[in-house]
Amino acid sequence: MPGNDLMNGVSVGLQQFLVLEEEGGVPAPQPLPDTMSPYQRLAQQMQDVTGDTGVLKEVIQAGAGEMVPPSASVAVNFSGYLEYLDKPFDTNCNKRNPRLMKLGEDITLLGMEIGLHTMKKGEFSRFLFKPEYAYGEMGCPPLIPPHSTVLFEVELQDFLDTSESDEFLDLTPEQQDSFVLEKVLKVADIERGFGNYLFQQKRYADAKDRYKRASLVLQRRPEGEAEQHQINSAKLLVFLNLSLTYLRLNRPSRTLMYGEQALKIDQRNPKALFRCGQACFALNDYEKARDFLIRAQREQPCNADINNELKKLNR
Repeated sequence: MPGNDLMNGVSVGLQQFLVLEEEGGVPAPQPLPDTMSPYQRLAQQMQDVTGDTGVLKEVIQAGAGEMVPPSASVAVNFSGYLEYLDKPFDTNCNKRNPRLMKLGEDITLLGMEIGLHTMKKGEFSRFLFKPEYAYGEMGCPPLIPPHSTVLFEVELQDFLDTSESDEFLDLTPEQQDSFVLEKVLKVADIERGFGNYLFQQKRYADAKDRYKRASLVLQRRPEGEAEQHQINSAKLLVFLNLSLTYLRLNRPSRTLMYGEQALKIDQRNPKALFRCGQACFALNDYEKARDFLIRAQREQPCNADINNELKKLNR
């Protein structure tokens, strides 16, 4: 998204917004009808988010659930417009899977940062940002003229709150060890969930990094068999994720490595056996591939994927 970096004003703007949000916002002031521009007419039906008419909002389609928390990562579709122009100066609506943007880091417009904090998953809203909440006095030549008020249409597809895991991973290993196991498992699950989201978007390299973060969190020394079982259960899911992700990245040796780590936890796991079989097939180790796939077939005899992979070996 084009624009000057206005992030240094986010904290003040958010403090103002949070107070107003609790009070239900304040209505935008009404200009005289005979002097109104198109954006001024639109502003009459919008809610004043910041209290100084710098960020105005109109909900077109309501969302559901909680509002976006601070430090979340958001997936949004957006289009930005200048007054009197029908064609957007910036849009990502042609992208099927918009990338996740972390609030406080990846959003360059103060107005957008503030506006997103008012939204819920599935919501589609329209915002007006005055220059001090958008591109400033200088604008962003050649697209944005100086001192421009801009309109953004924003659809919040999803958001992930990783603040808890981010804070945990910033700690030293000694500090991490001081937390109860439930906290560690929750952080690992947050990282794995983030990885799953990225995997679904086919961003396999990014997903792999998140799964590895989850794996590192789980390198905790258990206190007794009960904790060992809980940690192994969480590790198994992460190893299976990593094995599949490396398969998508066309790195069969890594696929095999993580598949075998999963089998150390559950030697009859059909997914791990299948992944190892696929990896060995890609590595031209057909005898080993057949062994893994036959073992997988024993666990799931009606699995079409396993049976089809065995047919490839018999050609």
